[in-house]
Amino acid sequence: MSHTSMKKVLLIKSVVIALLSTNSITYADLHIQRWQNERVDVDVVKIDQPQNLRLFLNDNQTHQSLGKFKAVAKQLKPCEKLLFAMNAGMYHADYAPVGLYVEAAQQQQKLNTLKQGYGNFHLQPNGVLAWNSKQSLIATTQDYQKLNFNAEYATQSGPMLVIDGQINPQFLKDSDSFKIRNAVGIKDQSLYFVISRNAVSFYQFAQFFQQQLKVQNALYLDDSISSAYIPQLKRFDSRFNLGPMVAYIEQKNCAT
Repeated sequence: MSHTSMKKVLLIKSVVIALLSTNSITYADLHIQRWQNERVDVDVVKIDQPQNLRLFLNDNQTHQSLGKFKAVAKQLKPCEKLLFAMNAGMYHADYAPVGLYVEAAQQQQKLNTLKQGYGNFHLQPNGVLAWNSKQSLIATTQDYQKLNFNAEYATQSGPMLVIDGQINPQFLKDSDSFKIRNAVGIKDQSLYFVISRNAVSFYQFAQFFQQQLKVQNALYLDDSISSAYIPQLKRFDSRFNLGPMVAYIEQKNCAT
């Protein structure tokens, strides 16, 4: 291939990447985008208001783990519709959360303050995603412990990807650990739930949150089981049984 032809191919490739990076869908109160460059290919769901965002873990009747997004949908009222869902924190073999878990203002698992242990959860610092009807936050576990936050929902995971605008210094730029990953970031009061389509390193994933989304903080959710329900992007992951799941619920004509 000639040098001129090569330049044309590279130019075409750049145009395709640019187009993919700007494709977005707004549906109800969700802003959904597939973003792609030469390193990452990710689905991004931006949520500006937390009122319709919930966590799910166990069946209301049997109290057994829900495990799947379709089981979450079955928990809803006839006037409610599931618009988005994602795995939302690490869990034990019995699907119990490894760290803090608050659902509908009820704490089911306390804050895990251990700094040493097996797995990504204990990479420091780890952190907490929490929200109520008025406010959302992502903070390191140490910072969250100092807050008197009235959480309606909260989930703990780790490690933090971005802390006060800076990439977690634990991550290596030249790491050869590449996996499908998912995480959540916050910019002002908007939450960005992101799941990769390609295998990425911790550093590459954190860099996306820092440089492209420009978040203040970002919290890692998981890798090997990373799953999402984003019907607007024709994404219906259902391979794994999950522990905590975050879901955005649309309500239409629900009785007050």
